[in-house]
Amino acid sequence: MTTYFQVYQPTGIVDVNKAQQFRQQIQKLLEENSKVIVVDFKDVSFMDSSGLGALVLSLKTVRAAGAKLFLCSVNEQVMMLLELTDMHKVFRIFESREELEKNIMDL
Repeated sequence: MTTYFQVYQPTGIVDVNKAQQFRQQIQKLLEENSKVIVVDFKDVSFMDSSGLGALVLSLKTVRAAGAKLFLCSVNEQVMMLLELTDMHKVFRIFESREELEKNIMDL
């Protein structure tokens, strides 16, 4: 199967200490001419408001570059943060990477 997207898979706690790294990784994928970027939260245990800020800034950067950003494998804590801030309405979120791969052609 041909991969139509690039994946960034952060790990552990996405907070103020990792926010800049998060944005840099997304920027790097854009510089590699990625048109669809997936952030796979499978290995993220916690995200705070700094991590959310990095995610939102990354979305703006991706959209400005004419690319798309999707999320998958979001745990309960991260989903709660997205819902409390209404960001779950802004991002396209898939239950798993497998679900995303099944639907990638429709994106």
